[in-house]
Amino acid sequence: MANRLIESIPESYFKTAMSSDLTSGPLPLINLAVGIPDGRTPEVILETVAASVYKTENQRYVGFRGKPTLKDEIKIFYKKHYDVDLEDHNIALLYGTKSGLVQFPMTFIEPGEGVFLPNPGYPDYAPGVTLARGETYELPLLPENGYLPDYDILPEHELQNARLIYLNYPSNPLGAVADKEFFDRTVARFKGTRTKIVHDFAYATFAFDNRHPSILESDKSLECAIEIYSLSKGFNMSGFRTGFAVGNKEMIEAINTYQDHTQTGMWGVTQDASAEALRNEADILPRQQEKFRRRSIMVTEAFTEMGIPINPIKGGIFGWIKVPEGYDGETFRDFLIQELSMLVTPGLPFGSRGRAYIRISLAVEDTVLEETISRFRQVQHLW
Repeated sequence: MANRLIESIPESYFKTAMSSDLTSGPLPLINLAVGIPDGRTPEVILETVAASVYKTENQRYVGFRGKPTLKDEIKIFYKKHYDVDLEDHNIALLYGTKSGLVQFPMTFIEPGEGVFLPNPGYPDYAPGVTLARGETYELPLLPENGYLPDYDILPEHELQNARLIYLNYPSNPLGAVADKEFFDRTVARFKGTRTKIVHDFAYATFAFDNRHPSILESDKSLECAIEIYSLSKGFNMSGFRTGFAVGNKEMIEAINTYQDHTQTGMWGVTQDASAEALRNEADILPRQQEKFRRRSIMVTEAFTEMGIPINPIKGGIFGWIKVPEGYDGETFRDFLIQELSMLVTPGLPFGSRGRAYIRISLAVEDTVLEETISRFRQVQHLW
C-alpha cells in the first residue's frame, strides 16, 4: 500500500485513457487525444546519438548538473531568440519537463503555502502541489480576457499566501498565447513579492501569428521567474525525455539540489543529442512551426465553416472545441468514439472550466486531419 499522500492523488487521466480498452465504432480509429508530434526525430540528432553511445565518457556517470557543451548551447539559444543572458547557475537540466513541473513545488514551497494553477490548464500541475502538501488556488482563464489571467480578481488572502503561480503560453489545451506586454505586467505585479512565477514554455516553437515571447524577456534580471523549455515538441524528441529550466538562480538551485540527491546526472548521450538539436535549431524548428501552422489554419477554417465553435489556435498543437447542447465533454467523447471512431480528450481533466469542451490534437498526419474534418461534418448539425 502507498502512503496516504500518494493515495490522495487521483489517477492520471492520460495514463488511464491511454491504457484502457477502447470500444469504437465501425470506422478505423482516429486518435486525437495524443499530444506527441507525429514527425521523426531529425537525422542529425539520431546520428549524434549513434556516435555518442560509443563515447567512453557516456558509459559512466557524468557531472550531476550537466555537460558544459549542453549548457553552452542553452545559453546561445536563449541569447539568440530572447536576448536573455544565462549563467550556469540559471540552468537546470530536466528529465522530461513534466518531471520538473510536477516536482518543483516539492522543492520550493512549504506545506500550506498556495500555488495558483491555470483553469483550464495542464492536469499534472496539481499533483505536484498535493505532493508538496500545498494549497491549490484557481487562476481563471476566461475567453473575455483572451484566456489571460486577471490578477485583480484573485482573492487577497490567496495572493498573500501564494508562493508560486504557474503560467503556460502557448496554452495546452486552449491554443491561446500571451504577448510581451502581458509578461511585463505579470513580472511587475509579482516582482518584490514572495510569489514566484513558473512559465511552462513547452510549445514555444508553435507560433502562428507572432513570435512567442519568453517571460524572461520581461524579467531580464532573473528576479522572480523560471521558464521550463521542452525539446519534445519542437524537435520531435518526446522519447528522449529531455528539457531544461532557466531563470531565477534560487529557484534553479532548488531543482538542482533536489536532483543532486535523486539523480546521478542525465545520460551523456541524451545531453549530446540535446546539444546537437539546439545547435541545429535553425534548420529544424521552422519546418516544425510551418507544418503545424498549416494544420491550424486547415482545422480552424474547416470547423468555423461548419459552425463548430473552436477556439482560435494561435499557438500550440491543440484545438479547443465547445460541445453541443445536451452534452458535456465526457459524454461527447463517448459519442464520438462510438459513432465516428474518433478518440478526443474531454475538457474536464484540464479543470472545472473545461467541462463543456473537448480537446483535439493536430499531431496526426495531414490525411488523418482531413478525415477528421470529414467525420465532424457528419455531426455538424448537432451545434
